[in-house]
Amino acid sequence: MIVFFRAILLYLLIIFSMRLMGKRQLGELQPSELVATILISNIASLPIEDTAIPMATGAIPIIVLAGFEMILSSIALHCKPLRTLLSGRPVVLIKDGKLDQKAMKKMRFSIDDLLESLRGSGVFDLKDIWYAVVETNGKINVMQRFPAKTVTAEMSGLKGSDTAPPVVIISDGKILRKALPIYGITEQWIAATLRQEKISLQEVFLMTADENRQYLIVPREKKEERP
Repeated sequence: MIVFFRAILLYLLIIFSMRLMGKRQLGELQPSELVATILISNIASLPIEDTAIPMATGAIPIIVLAGFEMILSSIALHCKPLRTLLSGRPVVLIKDGKLDQKAMKKMRFSIDDLLESLRGSGVFDLKDIWYAVVETNGKINVMQRFPAKTVTAEMSGLKGSDTAPPVVIISDGKILRKALPIYGITEQWIAATLRQEKISLQEVFLMTADENRQYLIVPREKKEERP
């Protein structure tokens, strides 16, 4: 039971620390953030594995590391030299359609690494790339040549206006009242819409609506009856 409660408490503490450090996916962590994350995970495992180690021995370093990372990140926001020291600089791998082999050697990027990253960006042919930049988190961003670019409304001469994205107003049969004021949606409008669609609130798995009252309703899947 001691191990169980220690694991729960340290789990909650690590979640709180990660929230303080910011919302990033593992692949988007900067080097300093990744180091802090690895250290925190290793420190947290010690009091769980050995009950003789006081909880404070694990909790205090976790709080200190999370706080130090927050302070360092705040300073780096206003100090470019420190930001460069901690995170490095973006590196151009492809410029004007030409592959920079020296930059690849400097980044220790193999051809397979490059092609895999490009496929992750939806590009399968090197000839289609005009610029490719390795960001400080290791991700490659590309700018395709003009003939390979996705056709946009501007290129096609289409006219239109920007619209706000729809919001979820019903989730799993429950009205999300906090989302209704965003577009001035009322529960009366929801009820009238559901009556029009001949579906009850409990039968709705998901419902979204935008500022123009355009909506989408996803009915809840019915449970299959056992023979």
